[in-house]
Amino acid sequence: MKIPRFEHAVLRRPFSIFKADAESVSILYKAVGKGTAALATVIVGEPVNLVGPLGNGFPNIGKEKFPVLVAGGYGNAALYLQAAKLPVKGVAFFGGRTASDILCVDEFKTLGWDVHITTDDGSLGTKGYVTGALDAGLETQKQNFQCLELFACGPNAMLKAIGDRAIEHGLTGWLSMDRNMACGVGACLTCVIKRKTAEGWEWARCCKDGPVFEAREILWDE
Repeated sequence: MKIPRFEHAVLRRPFSIFKADAESVSILYKAVGKGTAALATVIVGEPVNLVGPLGNGFPNIGKEKFPVLVAGGYGNAALYLQAAKLPVKGVAFFGGRTASDILCVDEFKTLGWDVHITTDDGSLGTKGYVTGALDAGLETQKQNFQCLELFACGPNAMLKAIGDRAIEHGLTGWLSMDRNMACGVGACLTCVIKRKTAEGWEWARCCKDGPVFEAREILWDE
């Protein structure tokens, strides 16, 4: 995205699509730097230059699967379209540092999702990490493990933890990787991760080959 009053920036800013229809696209963001601060000043009717959609998204699954969504912070913005299109509405775990980091709960509940909230400081929902809530949820679903499929978006440490749990329990876990993306088309190689291959590993570009990867594909740097 090219942002008005931030034209001096050579590179665009990457955002997940939150909602979309035939006439509009919505994004969900927090003003944390100069780019998003400039975006917050955009007024209705002012043009914004977009390129997209880029990369891949979360895959479709059949009605025989029970989906589990896991989001850290604003990560649930990237999960909303998936939540809307899945044939089965499952359970969603949203975590944040504090209550102000938990957004869009009513939107997911309106879609029919069972939403569980955790905050680090206990200001909303259960006190603790979202991975702890997920562990408790998985414990109650032991008899249905073969039906579960995980979808996650959030900070990299959380994504690794979710991926580890998916592999440990023999589940399929789809992770939307959080990497700084500069060009968005796979040319600059600033967003690469290590992806496992039969021979070892290769570099994969999050903006073009991802950002969604299955947990077993990713070779995490220790």
